[in-house]
Amino acid sequence: MNPARLLAPQPDSLVARFRRDSPRTRAGRWYPLLMLVWSFWIVATPMFDRDLRERLPATLASYAVFLVLYAIAYVGERRWLKWSAAGIAALGFLITPVNPGAQGYVIYACAFVAFCVTGRTAVLTMLALLGMYAAECAWLGTSWVVVLSATLIGLSVGLMNVVQARNLQVNVELRLSHDEVRRLAAMAERERIGRDLHDLLGHTLSLIALKSELASRLWERDPQAARAHVREVERVAREALAQVRGAVTGMRTTGLAAELASARLLLEAAGIGFDYTLPDLRLPAALETALGLILREAATNIQRHSRASHASVHGRIKANRLLIDIADNGRGGALVPGNGLVGTRERIEALGGTLAIEAPPGQGTTLHIALPLGGGESVEPPPAASRVEADAPTLLPSGHVQA
Repeated sequence: MNPARLLAPQPDSLVARFRRDSPRTRAGRWYPLLMLVWSFWIVATPMFDRDLRERLPATLASYAVFLVLYAIAYVGERRWLKWSAAGIAALGFLITPVNPGAQGYVIYACAFVAFCVTGRTAVLTMLALLGMYAAECAWLGTSWVVVLSATLIGLSVGLMNVVQARNLQVNVELRLSHDEVRRLAAMAERERIGRDLHDLLGHTLSLIALKSELASRLWERDPQAARAHVREVERVAREALAQVRGAVTGMRTTGLAAELASARLLLEAAGIGFDYTLPDLRLPAALETALGLILREAATNIQRHSRASHASVHGRIKANRLLIDIADNGRGGALVPGNGLVGTRERIEALGGTLAIEAPPGQGTTLHIALPLGGGESVEPPPAASRVEADAPTLLPSGHVQA
């Protein structure tokens, strides 16, 4: 059987949970191996102590069992986690009489207890485990230094993992909250579209039906009047078609304000600070949609690839061109073309704009975007009294958000 398949994380395993609910922990395939380094002291104690060296085979045999339980705890099904933690704790109790370094097993058990149960129950379980271990050490006459170190380290590691487990739960609740907000927003948008279409087409279709009925009645006795009604039906139908097309165009528009809010949620959840400053002006729907998609792609790339702690979006108007800088303080360096940059460049060039990229190694990445605004009227901010009823969407005024 392929060992790689045996070590593949189960969907509800601890590693899978870290990857899904807390991507910033980087708890991938190397994380369990990194945490395994501390087990060196379990084997090192009899190796470097002449009095305990003859007992090394018992420690090595227990360590082999520990590795199996450790792997199951991380990549196995969640229902096996508590049994793995119990097995590791049992190794600590069994091997301590021949190797005081076996306190490491108890510390690992405390670390896993935090993910088996929650909150106060986890703390009480760890205290009970450490209390029983201290009692065994007292019965064996083990040095108080060993007992104290095992108790303090086990409790510290366990409490840190309790906090981490709580953070994972908070991340789950936050993601569910975001999903619920999106669902409610989509529902509200569907209701708004239904109302708009009813208001837009209800009167028009009623008028078309009435004019058509009149034309049908007048067709024989007054053809001239009937033709006038038919021409009126044609005119009203064309106007309705134009209104529907305009409404659909507006519905398809990706609002820049919505994308800024989405970028804030995405980056803030990843622990990345975010601030933005944009001019207040009216933009054509096509331009705002393109900017929204560009911002979405840039925020996704920053969250996934930059390893940054801060990002910003700053815009200004110069020579009837909208200049936007999207920057982060991440690792920089050569950018992979597959990270959405090709699509971003195509969108910008399709609007007659340009894209320049600065990515010095270790100094972050900056996208310099320049887009023509077209007519001079687009540069003027919309009047305060007509902003709500304006045909074109409006950018948000300057804002600042810090994670």
